[in-house]
Amino acid sequence: MLKIENLHAEIDGKEILKGLTLTVNAGEVHAIMGPNGAGKSTLGYVLGGRPGYEVTAGSVTFDGQDLLAIDAHERAAAGVFLGFQYPVEIPGVSNVQFLREALNAQRASRDEKPLSGGEFLKLARGQADLLGMDHDMLKRPVNVGFSGGEKKRNEMVQMGIVDPKFAILDETDSGLDIDALRIVGDGINRIMRKPDKAVLLITHYQRLLDYVAPDFVHVLEAGRITRTGGAELAHQLEREGYAAVNA
Repeated sequence: MLKIENLHAEIDGKEILKGLTLTVNAGEVHAIMGPNGAGKSTLGYVLGGRPGYEVTAGSVTFDGQDLLAIDAHERAAAGVFLGFQYPVEIPGVSNVQFLREALNAQRASRDEKPLSGGEFLKLARGQADLLGMDHDMLKRPVNVGFSGGEKKRNEMVQMGIVDPKFAILDETDSGLDIDALRIVGDGINRIMRKPDKAVLLITHYQRLLDYVAPDFVHVLEAGRITRTGGAELAHQLEREGYAAVNA
């Protein structure tokens, strides 16, 4: 599904990714772990198409398509979803308005009919129920006044609505208490644990992986993947730290 080869990327002239290679097949969950400044978020931003990040070498293909050759909105329409470590607030724009416009734009790009207001509300409320989110939060401006946990639940509702093929989730566990962590983990499994979907889960900690069991765990340091293993590698990192594991 996703193939990254020798990816180099920089921001403001500073090279962050330095020859990263990774393949993610359909049906797989890959966890990316690493110390601060290793390039984890940069990888997510480059794949999502965030402005300001320049790819200087390498290639990324998604379902056989050159991902780097298309704009961010085209990547979203192709099925790529980027969940942010710090979801942004959008004052003046309601969740319902934002999500309906996003979904219908993607449907239009696939020559599908737009959902009516009633059809969309039924879908959005159903996803909110599955994530334990109050329906009133759908009417509020996007993420404005939300707690950290509420923002992450809202992001899972967004993901459930747009139903992507490939999700890049950047520190989704950040700011979550124990109950919210379980709910978000269950949401990821429900939406993305399917044979035709895949997940790239960026995290500092092993705790989310108790709920979303990865097929592979990768250590990202100094802009490249330095080690790959199974779920046991995350436990080893938690016990020993990155320096000891890569020694």
